Amino acid sequence: MADPSSVSIVIPAYNESESIADVVTALRSAAAWREIIVVDDASSDGTGEKAIAAGATVVRHPYNMGNGAAVKNGIRRATGDYVLIVDADGQHPPEVAVRLVERLGEYDLVIGARSRATQATQARRAGNGALNRLASYLTGREIPDLTSGFRGANAAALREFIHLIPNGFSTPTTTTLAFIKAGYRVTFEPIHARQRTGQSKIRLARDGAKFLMIIFKIITIFSPLRIFVPISGASFLLGVAYGVWNVVLHARIPNGSVLLILFAVVVFLVGLVSEQISALRFEGRR
Repeated sequence: MADPSSVSIVIPAYNESESIADVVTALRSAAAWREIIVVDDASSDGTGEKAIAAGATVVRHPYNMGNGAAVKNGIRRATGDYVLIVDADGQHPPEVAVRLVERLGEYDLVIGARSRATQATQARRAGNGALNRLASYLTGREIPDLTSGFRGANAAALREFIHLIPNGFSTPTTTTLAFIKAGYRVTFEPIHARQRTGQSKIRLARDGAKFLMIIFKIITIFSPLRIFVPISGASFLLGVAYGVWNVVLHARIPNGSVLLILFAVVVFLVGLVSEQISALRFEGRR
């Protein structure tokens, strides 16, 4: 079990002056953490000053770089053996932070999985549910909450994937998939998130497609056949069915059927090559 004194808390924050002081104060009261680092992503509402007044160490960005960039800079600054990432909007109760940390050591990544009832709007719940199901299929592991930003991780393992984290809102998705596909020990701890303070900066229509592309990107890096085989199989079956239908009705094999089958073969071979490249990429990993 990880001791709080070995845990660095990283809080990415952008214009969260309404909640940041309460978040830092509550966390400081919950346990004797190694440090609490607030990464102020060029806020214009005094977020950094309020975090300092509450007792946090503040890292300031000269301009707005994005949530992912804030998390990465916080991870680089952290000195603890473990890193706990907490949202600045007040959703995560401090007693839950202690519960997550208690499971570190046994696991390399502990994710606070929100119950459906505590996830924002109905549209957001539906979108998150679809992403969870897709990620579960592609990883072969049940993922109850892919996008929860509340997570604790082994710092050394987290830094191994820091280059994969985009600068935008995708740190949870990227780290969850990367840890699972790399064979690290991952668990989900059920939590009840509070109502956030202020408005969410994530937009379903705008950011949903980005999350989807990140899922495909990470799976292609770690296990490309999970994507290539279904596409190849679907094209092959469609080509065969189209060919048989034309043979029965017109006694000929159409060019479209041949092209679909050839496409299936090419996609499958590309998938095999990608799988070998993926294996070579991680050869010798600790």
